[in-house]
Amino acid sequence: MGTIEKVEELRRRKKAALEGGGAERVAKRHVQGKLTARERVERLLDPGTFRETDALSLHRCTDFGMEKDRIPGDGVVTGWGYVDGRPVYVFSQDFTVFGGALGEVFAEKICKIMDMAMKVGAPVIGLNDSGGARIQEGVVSLGGYAEIFFRNVMASGVIPQISAIMGPCAGGAVYSPAMTDFILMVQKTSHMFITGPEVIKTVTREEVTFEELGGAHTHNAKSGVAHLISDNEDHCIAQIRALMSYLPSNNLEDPPRTVTDDPADRMDDELRTIIPDDPNKPYEMHEVITRVMDRGSFFEIHPLWAGNMVVGFARLGGSVVGVVANQPAVMAGCLDIDASTKGARFVRFCDCFNIPLITFVDVPGFLPGTSQEYGGIIRHGSKLLYAFCEATVPRMTVITRKAYGGAYDVMNSKHIKADVNFAWPSSEIAVMGPDGAVNIVFKKELAKAGHPKARKAELVEEYREKFASPYIAAERGYVDDVIEPQETRPRLIEALKMFENKRESRPAKKHGNIPL
Repeated sequence: MGTIEKVEELRRRKKAALEGGGAERVAKRHVQGKLTARERVERLLDPGTFRETDALSLHRCTDFGMEKDRIPGDGVVTGWGYVDGRPVYVFSQDFTVFGGALGEVFAEKICKIMDMAMKVGAPVIGLNDSGGARIQEGVVSLGGYAEIFFRNVMASGVIPQISAIMGPCAGGAVYSPAMTDFILMVQKTSHMFITGPEVIKTVTREEVTFEELGGAHTHNAKSGVAHLISDNEDHCIAQIRALMSYLPSNNLEDPPRTVTDDPADRMDDELRTIIPDDPNKPYEMHEVITRVMDRGSFFEIHPLWAGNMVVGFARLGGSVVGVVANQPAVMAGCLDIDASTKGARFVRFCDCFNIPLITFVDVPGFLPGTSQEYGGIIRHGSKLLYAFCEATVPRMTVITRKAYGGAYDVMNSKHIKADVNFAWPSSEIAVMGPDGAVNIVFKKELAKAGHPKARKAELVEEYREKFASPYIAAERGYVDDVIEPQETRPRLIEALKMFENKRESRPAKKHGNIPL
């Protein structure tokens, strides 16, 4: 074979790799409203930047007639490219080839790009669309999954890992996405579950649909497994690119900075009246966040799960920050099991990747009740406390209203080494709310009072003035300053700049033992 023939053979092989499972299967995907594995990669990356690895790889299985069905690429597209000019590694599972099932070579390809990403310090983005382990390859396919799982753990906290679920993801296949930093799911076309509806029906006699069991809304709103929900695949890809704009490439870099036209000294007068006069009346914490942060920069994470806690990325004076906030409009902002877990996971991510933390506090305490106690609120609530104590990134806190009891301590208080703590004049910092405190402290007096309701009202007001205000805490240095609400943005930007070179160490150890 001459040189020209050899080149033609190369082109033929590469053309076959581009065809995946064939035109008929590709057309079927399009009818279902799904993109192909390659189309997803091309839309995710900057135009013309994708460089594929192992496009010509073939599986080695000779059982069950598999040797007669060898498709170049073996069901997964892998390689590297750029997102907004920054390098990333990507794998995209191809459902048109063996239903996207993972085999030995399939796993080797993913492991190769994960190893490369670790060497160069670049994020890994996985586009998952797979029927699970390739049954024909038996335990070899299970071993392939485990090789990926191990790399997920090794990469955790070193490079960002993002998983998009763009089709089925079942059985052992769900554990790799679960160990990555962020999971995105597409409405009505993506599913995640350990065991499918048929198995559940056989074992427990429960009848449940794919969508109810593991659909995008289920995992975004009920389980908290997924972080973001997408309307369609293009929306999912746009969300990934937006998320990437807030993240550093690795744990040795700072997050990307941007130039903003939002003035650092901007004061929003609407913040003066955002806190209701009635301390039991709710308000929308998103309004506080968006008015303080750079305009249009707040990117919420987990918006549908544990709504009593708000977390997300934003920019403050052009710098990326992580926002953690109680939401008084949901369950009065109480901390419960899900909110604590949600907050802790986000705080730990930000600490891994050098993202400063801004905490807005309006918390009346931990949610009471037997379901919370039996569910382990003590352990789960401790996760959030542990995460804040462990974090060494710059940490700023703004108490907008209530900061009661142990929840005050947990929400990035000065006592657990927050760097800058502000309080608004409307803040109430106390062991508990005035009403409950009066019931305990003045129990005997109220029992003897001729008009207990009137007397209680007087005592509640006295308690509120003396203890449930920011000034006792300010006297002791538990807050650094009591500020007017409209001052919040410029004061936080000043503090962020002051602490941008913060260095803080922790005792040497292999790792701590977070109360999982």
